[in-house]
Amino acid sequence: MNDQLPGQDLPSKDLPKIQPLVERALATLQHFLHVEVVSDIVLLVAAAAALLWANSPFARSYHDVWNLPIPLRLDGLAFERPLHFWINDALMTVFFLVVGMEIRRESHEGALSKFDQAILPVLAAFGGVIVPALIYLGFNAASGRDHGWAIPIATDIAFAVGVLALLGKSIPGNVRIFLLALAIIDDIIAVLIIALFYTSGLDPNGFAVAALGVLMALGLQRIGLGSAYGYVVPALIVWAGFLMAGVHPTLAGVVLGLITPVRSPKPEIVPPVIRVETALHPWVAYAIMPLFALANAGVSFKGMDLGGGAQLVTLGVALALCLGKPVGVIGATWLAVLAGWCRLAPGVSWGGICLIGLLAGVGFTMSIFIAMLAFTDDKLLDAAKLGVLLGSLISVTLGLGWGAEYAYRQRKGER
Repeated sequence: MNDQLPGQDLPSKDLPKIQPLVERALATLQHFLHVEVVSDIVLLVAAAAALLWANSPFARSYHDVWNLPIPLRLDGLAFERPLHFWINDALMTVFFLVVGMEIRRESHEGALSKFDQAILPVLAAFGGVIVPALIYLGFNAASGRDHGWAIPIATDIAFAVGVLALLGKSIPGNVRIFLLALAIIDDIIAVLIIALFYTSGLDPNGFAVAALGVLMALGLQRIGLGSAYGYVVPALIVWAGFLMAGVHPTLAGVVLGLITPVRSPKPEIVPPVIRVETALHPWVAYAIMPLFALANAGVSFKGMDLGGGAQLVTLGVALALCLGKPVGVIGATWLAVLAGWCRLAPGVSWGGICLIGLLAGVGFTMSIFIAMLAFTDDKLLDAAKLGVLLGSLISVTLGLGWGAEYAYRQRKGER
């Protein structure tokens, strides 16, 4: 039996040193689904708390808290922004950093690493982007409301995978991989759309500053700096550069995630992309995303005005998520298989594709994020948030209902 790792000339005597590290990495990955399930509960509690707070006798304090000015002072320089900014534009950068690392890791050795494995989720993702956008615009072609067309296009990775985990081990592994790949591709498309359609007044000097930060990070990688703390300064420079350029600064996280190394200089060390993502994932799942939900899901129903087309925004977003997403994902997959371009992976049946399509309609975090970029009118923004909450809730309910039946059939050995 060959004692060497594939592609490496590693003496067998070194394997005992590596084994605990490998086992630790595998154990961490096994806990991933558990983290998603628990974090989804925390996220739901935060969203519910925001709704209750925004509709309580203390509703005014809800808005006052998030508008509280928080200054950042450094050597005589003062940068003051409300708490809402620090959550949505700063902390959410860490969320996007994890997204960027997931894309990087999956494209290197995961579901997106091989063309024949990635092409079907790619086509399904495009179907899940085009159909919801068209449904939304079917209700909101009018000027002013049409700017929200991208709200229902993205799938919330953590939420969708967490709901899938609730269904247990009866769901085939390839179904989860397909959903994860689909959600990641959705986020790639959403990030590109944010960069292309939700930015204005671009400043080239800002891009120059961001490029300097990226070069600094690459230089530190080149000299072999392994401590994540050493990359904080380059990360801040990239973030500040994007802010100066007029691009949403959270996209700095995606850029930094995409350049995170996927290989370690020493074979016995877990790659940086896995180490950093594993370290940040609980913070994102248990702190940043719930805090984002608490700060942004507080839609006040008291005196809510759904006139003047606002009700069509709510209806368009909700239907685009709970109807457009599954129709787009399932339809694009069916057409691709029918045309002979692709075939379903082993263990993935059409029942599993239907489950993936339903869960793809959970757009919670990213959809609310895009809604805040799309609308400056508070009435339209609240209407869009309400549509996101309704559409995502319906998608979760339908997904759990269909998924329970699908899991039962899997246990019985049916397809």
